Amino acid sequence: MGKLVNEFKEFVMRGNVLDLAVGVIIGGAFNSIVTSLCNDVIMPAVGWLVGTVSGQNFVNPETGQPDFAKATEALNVGPIGFGNFIAAIINFLIMAIIIFAIVKAFNKLMTIPKKKKEEPEAAPTTKKCPFCISEIDIAATRCPHCTAVIELAAEALAEK
Repeated sequence: MGKLVNEFKEFVMRGNVLDLAVGVIIGGAFNSIVTSLCNDVIMPAVGWLVGTVSGQNFVNPETGQPDFAKATEALNVGPIGFGNFIAAIINFLIMAIIIFAIVKAFNKLMTIPKKKKEEPEAAPTTKKCPFCISEIDIAATRCPHCTAVIELAAEALAEK
């Protein structure tokens, strides 16, 4: 059971899964905008145009203005629903903000470094010659640069 849980964690932690989930959710939310645009804005306008072109008179004879109630009744099309369309856009924006916050939190969670085992500090492999200050091997008894005997040099410097 533990192995299955670990495999699932590894699967979910890959960026591809999160990207795919975000794409599906945003696509579904955007679908509602397109549907609302077609049903609430474009189709009533198309119905109005079709009725006008077909010779149906949708003008109120008393005022001379277009009579939307008469057109809606005759063409069986609702009035232009800008409110529904704006509501769909607002719903999409709210969904996008929520998804953004989730992805941002997930990315922040992924950047938290895991605790690493501290490696013990390695022993030094070099030392400095007291005379010429060149780096030499830790086991050297003579400096390859100035040929000083290291033990004698250390004693001489200690006496000063």
